[in-house]
Amino acid sequence: MIRLFDFFFSLLGLLFGFPVLLALMVIGFFDTGSPVFCQERVGRNKRAFTLVKFRTMKKDTASVASHLASANAITPFGRFLRRTKLDELPQLWNVLKGEMSLVGPRPCLFNQEELIAEREQRGVLAARPGITGLAQINDIDMSTPQLLAETDQKMLESLTTKGYFTYIIQTVLGKGKGDRIR
Repeated sequence: MIRLFDFFFSLLGLLFGFPVLLALMVIGFFDTGSPVFCQERVGRNKRAFTLVKFRTMKKDTASVASHLASANAITPFGRFLRRTKLDELPQLWNVLKGEMSLVGPRPCLFNQEELIAEREQRGVLAARPGITGLAQINDIDMSTPQLLAETDQKMLESLTTKGYFTYIIQTVLGKGKGDRIR
C-alpha cells in the first residue's frame, strides 16, 4: 500500500510541481552554475542508487555527509532551499522509480561505515530509504549514527498509514531543521 502512495504522490508532485522545479532549477543555475546534484547513496539492501537533489553547496565541495561539510560551502540560495526543504523535491523522481519512499530512513553515503553497520545490525537497510521520517522531524541527523539507526528502526517497526502521512505533513509544515552543518 505504501508503494502505491509513493508512486501516486511522487507522480502528482512531479506533474503539479513542475513549474516550481523549473523555477528552482533556473535560479540554481545562476547560483552555482549546476542546479542539480547527483550522488551515489546506499539504497535498499545496500544497493547503490543515484540520489537527485537541488545543489545547495558550491560545486567544488567535497562529497561528505552534511554534518562534515563547512557552513561556508552553502550558498545563500542553498540556505533557502535547505530551510524550506525544497532541495529535496527532485527526489520525487527517485521515489517514482522505486529507489526511495516518501517516508523512510535517509539514505547515507557508502563512506558512512559506522551508520551502515548500525543500520545493518537493526535491519534498517531492508527498507527503502526515504525523503523524511521520524529522525528528520526530530532533528536527528547522521552525526549521531547509533541514535539515528535506533530511531530509524523504531519508525520502521511502528510505521502505519497514519504515521506515513503524519511524517509527510510534519515535514511539509516545517518540523525538523535538516542536517547540521559545522
